[in-house]
Amino acid sequence: MIESRRPSPFMRLPRAALAAALLFAAAGAAQALPSFSEVREGHRSSETELLSREGEVLQRQRTDASVRRGDWVALADISPALRTALVVSEDKRFYEHSGVDWAAVSSAAWGNLWNQRTRGASTITMQLAGLLDGDWRQGPGGRSVVQKLGQTVSAQVLDRRWRKDQILEAYLNLVPFRGEIVGIDALSRTLFGKAAHGLDAREAAIAAALVRAPNASPERVGRRACGVLQSLAPEDAAARDCTAMELLTASVLLRRQWAASEGQAPHLARRLLAEPQSKGQARVRSTLSAPVQRFAVQSLQQQLRELQGRNVEDGAIVVLDNATGEVLAWVGSSGELSQAAEVDGVTAMRQPGSTLKPFLYAQAIAERRLTAASLIEDSSAHIPTQNGLYIPQNYDRRFKGWVSARTALASSLNVPAVRTLVMVTPDAFFSQLQRLGLPLRESGGYHGFSLALGSAEVPLLQLTNAYRALANGGQLTPVRWAAAPAPAPAAVPKTQAKAGAAVQAIDARAAFIVGDILSDPMARAPTFGTDSVLATRFWSAVKTGTSKDMRDNWAVGWSQRYTVGVWVGNARGEAMHSVSGTSGAAPVWAAVMGFLHARTPSRAPKAPAGVLQQAVRFGPDSSGLPLESARSEWFVAGTQQSLFAMAGSGLPAASASTRGTSAASPVRIARPANGTILALDPDIPPDRQRVQLSARPSGTAATQEWQDASLRWRMVSAAPPGAAEPAPKEIGRGAAAAWMPWPGRHRLELVDAKGQVLDSVQVEVRGAGVVASRAGGR
Repeated sequence: MIESRRPSPFMRLPRAALAAALLFAAAGAAQALPSFSEVREGHRSSETELLSREGEVLQRQRTDASVRRGDWVALADISPALRTALVVSEDKRFYEHSGVDWAAVSSAAWGNLWNQRTRGASTITMQLAGLLDGDWRQGPGGRSVVQKLGQTVSAQVLDRRWRKDQILEAYLNLVPFRGEIVGIDALSRTLFGKAAHGLDAREAAIAAALVRAPNASPERVGRRACGVLQSLAPEDAAARDCTAMELLTASVLLRRQWAASEGQAPHLARRLLAEPQSKGQARVRSTLSAPVQRFAVQSLQQQLRELQGRNVEDGAIVVLDNATGEVLAWVGSSGELSQAAEVDGVTAMRQPGSTLKPFLYAQAIAERRLTAASLIEDSSAHIPTQNGLYIPQNYDRRFKGWVSARTALASSLNVPAVRTLVMVTPDAFFSQLQRLGLPLRESGGYHGFSLALGSAEVPLLQLTNAYRALANGGQLTPVRWAAAPAPAPAAVPKTQAKAGAAVQAIDARAAFIVGDILSDPMARAPTFGTDSVLATRFWSAVKTGTSKDMRDNWAVGWSQRYTVGVWVGNARGEAMHSVSGTSGAAPVWAAVMGFLHARTPSRAPKAPAGVLQQAVRFGPDSSGLPLESARSEWFVAGTQQSLFAMAGSGLPAASASTRGTSAASPVRIARPANGTILALDPDIPPDRQRVQLSARPSGTAATQEWQDASLRWRMVSAAPPGAAEPAPKEIGRGAAAAWMPWPGRHRLELVDAKGQVLDSVQVEVRGAGVVASRAGGR
């Protein structure tokens, strides 16, 4: 029984019309086909390479999610075994025919006539024509007669225009292999984990088998690969072991060894390649220095390995060129050591700790509130705020008494920094940090006096650039990580663009003095010692910082040419165990700085106009010894003086004004502190709760004998609005007493035998359910 078929439109045409149609198709195909050089130059990998300033590949990043395509591979760089396997499997007479294997066409036609299954007649050249021209590409229902004719003509045109090696090379780079994998480079790296030139005979057989059936089952691909291998080596006994070949094929098809991203700078690559100017580019040049980037990664990982057991696994590094603002190193994480390697520590918001102090002291010096030699009291401070009493502490929980601003900043003392912020005010300091480009989320009033100790969150990149402003005399310019193309000589503008113009974010004189302080190893000795890791063999200025509960650890500083910022911690926010600024981030900072200046000198900057140097000496402490050794100090012109001695307590004005007592008073209230807020415990009977009161001799009476038997403690409760203030009530006697509190606002007074008020403090007691008659104290 002969099956009736609907005749093709071409079969209805007269022979002359059919010949004309073929000639038209051939002419169109010949006109549309590109040259070999056009195809090779138009090839685009699904990966984009990030290049260093030297032209080295620092990172490979996948940027096309629709297909997996590697670089173009020259035929000479493709395994000879694969070239042979492909020709044997797909087109045995490839080097003999002129693009179309007419013998194979005749064989296929004869087989179709007698319903026999034969090998397809499509040659490598014809398949390449289909890859180059979408009109001839096979659809879900196969190719139409027109498509087959067009493909045939195009293949002959290709064979006349291109050499055989060019056809084979282009085919291997354009043919789909499996799933999203296109081209031999992607196949070799994804399934075999090697370059195309390294494929052996068995791997080449698997690759050739995938060309015929890219998405076939592993069993089918393995059987076909075994047949290809037998054709390559018919006398090899191993080639006849199809079971082993099928097992190998099954394991290979499960592999995905070509990672979506690999290299030394994944975080910057993601950021830079997402920018509009990088779209569609195969290679993007950055400002990173390959040697600096590699050393920074190595130094960070080495330090974190040495800190194993201290619950620290993440870190980040930024290296900036002081003059240009170019990013020379961008290390966003510790890589394989981290459980959150995708988080970019360079841009993540973290608490900077004491690294904000240099900007605070620079502002105070610029506003002439302080000099580098000004004395600030490092002692227990109780600062009243709207949320209660703020009691700052030093890192080592110790106080050093009266110190100069130089010592306070270099030794990173917390209490003097808070006292300085009291003078500057949190809102003014917040504005200063904003001028430095720090993207603070909350206002100065939100953070209050804790802003001096780094309670706000900032990114490492902006913090490091703010330190770069200190290195550049207070001038702030943006950082840059994309290498700008060199303009033609005629296109170079006479003036720089306004977008890159410098902004004077800090007074140049104050920036110089702060840099001199942070480079002084003797000034930091009280906290860090004289042999600190922060001391370099060349000139450098550096500041460390540790956030609350040791969650973040910082070291940021600069030399004459570079600014380096390092953060160490945990991306998940967990606290580290016994990791300080000098044991966490500082060793990495010192190592990177040492690498940068292995052959490059760094000299101290010259003093700007308006700064002068003068010899200073310091007054005695309570034991009669000088508070600090005499030295030569830098001053903003007009603020210099030769002698610095204790002139006051250094307490904030708000605290001193509420006490209303003479500075000559021989006794002060030591406890409770002014502004203390107390809360009654509801689980303890009210008559069993006590507040301890204590007095101490003031500085003027510290070496004198004083009698405490005549001291009296009085309490005055706040009256309701419009009512007269109640009379003071005595609640205790002597230098120490116990007071039974009750809710309300009270003023505690310490008086002598004559009723003269020696000192007073304001306290507030909060709690409910206390009956006034039962709470009446003495």
